[in-house]
Amino acid sequence: MLLDRLKEKLFQRYLVWLFRPARLRRFLKGELPCNIAPMVADKRKIRVAALQVKLELYKNPLHYAARAHERVKEAHRLGAQIVVFPEYNSLPLFGLLPGVDQMDNGLNTPNSSAEKPAISPADIFNFMTPAVMPFIDTLFSRLASAYGIYIMAGSYPLADGKDLVNRSFLYGPGGKLLGSQDKVHLLPMEVEWKMKKGNCFRHFNTGFGTLAMPVCMDATYFETFRLLEADGVDIALLPIANLEEYNYWLALRGIWPRVQESALYGVKSALVGNAAGFTFTGKAGIFAPLELTSDHSGVLAETENPCGDAIAVADLNLEALQDLRSEHPWRDKNPAILKTLNEAYRLL
Repeated sequence: MLLDRLKEKLFQRYLVWLFRPARLRRFLKGELPCNIAPMVADKRKIRVAALQVKLELYKNPLHYAARAHERVKEAHRLGAQIVVFPEYNSLPLFGLLPGVDQMDNGLNTPNSSAEKPAISPADIFNFMTPAVMPFIDTLFSRLASAYGIYIMAGSYPLADGKDLVNRSFLYGPGGKLLGSQDKVHLLPMEVEWKMKKGNCFRHFNTGFGTLAMPVCMDATYFETFRLLEADGVDIALLPIANLEEYNYWLALRGIWPRVQESALYGVKSALVGNAAGFTFTGKAGIFAPLELTSDHSGVLAETENPCGDAIAVADLNLEALQDLRSEHPWRDKNPAILKTLNEAYRLL
């Protein structure tokens, strides 16, 4: 028993050494561009990129960093000012754990018939947090700074003190961490993992509009986006990782109807693919109120296949959004209800 604890401690120290930010900074120094000026913010044309990321397990964290850089570089080449990564964006780094590539039932979801393992998902996330999170912070800070763009780095299951949370992060064009958002509505398996839910939705002011970062299941409930709209949010950046076979109609429980109900833009990134017993599907996409799409579909851009690497890019017009909000014939004119709703959420 003592020997097992010693091995665990030594392996964790090895991971901290392997993920050390200084090593990553040296690697990125020869890879990142220099002297790229931040793009000029124009409320009439904000270009956003929603990433669809195929889940791969990496044995070297620098390979993960290189792939993240490739995706940001491509989005920047396409003119994106905001790049959005998916939920559970640290799962590829779990490939460094011994035996994870032989797992056949993921992290023992509630529906699994497998015997409960001695090591729980919470144990794994807690174990990985000290090594992974400084690496993630350095990586996305450097990428945002190098390309002069906003990067929503996706969400991460991580230890925050004694709590386990699913937290997304937003970086600004100067590389500064602008803030984070904890997932408010948890999946049943996340509840079983004893994950702590968030208790509010944060918003972030930029030079062109206001952003928010609800996480996956948060978009299943209309209250989320009504609260965001009431807080003046213009663009919701939504990372997802759906553990289910893709179904068009089932996917409609998420961001598309929320955008129509609340008159704001929605940008959905998706983690997809198979690894370590997980099967994720989903389509990255960019959505707008029907009136702001040329074909009145509410879809500005969406990837074609729910299973592979892809990118969706579109332009958002925040002035047109404000005009629609002020002139729409059936906008909700009962602010007292929204106030009650907001207070109810704070009490959850």
